[in-house]
Amino acid sequence: MSEASDAVRTDRSLKAAHRRMWALGDYPSVASHLFPDLGALLVRECGVRRGDRVLDIATGSGNAAIPAALAGADVVACDLTPELLEVGWHLATVRGTRVEWTEADAEALPFADGEFDTVMSCVGVMFAPHHRLAADEMLRVCRSGGTVGLANWTPEGFMGRLLATLEPYAPPPPPGAQPPALWGDEEHVHELLGDRVGDVVSRRQTVRVERFAKPSEFREFFKALYGPTIAAYRAVAEEPDRVAALDGDLDALAAAHTADGVMEWEYLLLTAHRRD
Repeated sequence: MSEASDAVRTDRSLKAAHRRMWALGDYPSVASHLFPDLGALLVRECGVRRGDRVLDIATGSGNAAIPAALAGADVVACDLTPELLEVGWHLATVRGTRVEWTEADAEALPFADGEFDTVMSCVGVMFAPHHRLAADEMLRVCRSGGTVGLANWTPEGFMGRLLATLEPYAPPPPPGAQPPALWGDEEHVHELLGDRVGDVVSRRQTVRVERFAKPSEFREFFKALYGPTIAAYRAVAEEPDRVAALDGDLDALAAAHTADGVMEWEYLLLTAHRRD
């Protein structure tokens, strides 16, 4: 088998694993309980207006896509995981709005060049393993003068630290895969987008989380509902010592980021306009 064929097979296997991971637990509940307003904030920052054609990449269950549709935009929401798209469809129906839900890979989008006025992602595209491919696709489908908008967890913030904490317990990533939280680093994102965008505005902000009175409450919530955490526990399920170590690491992480029952989760909010 050729090297090219091996690479294709490896990529398909990786994407299938990502699909399975995000179908674990209940990511829609994580988003709705812990950062319910982050998608709507991104929509406002992008200046989405009635009649705009909008693409939400790695939408999950539509945390940003549904607010964009409620603003009157013509919205396409894409994700690798069909189980999340199904939840998004139901949520949009309950809210009385229409979104087009499409299963798609952020690194190979099935859309035409310049098809959208706004291309955005709310803590979604950051999990595509090959950052350059995902950035190139995001810019390709955005029209000249259109808006690119991103909200991503920072490496130094709580969620970035969580992903780093899980990494030693999870199966090793394949060669070439990059850490998700790099999408929350300004220098990295600016390098990905380069001179293909202008009018770049970026700032770090935080989501305030008041749900967890004790570190163990955080740990049990994420063990039950958050795909990457569930996958890490499954990877070490036959090793009691490592399960206990992961429990302790998550408790220590939560304790270090909680003050008087409040957590502040940092993210990078960035908008830019696509240049010719």
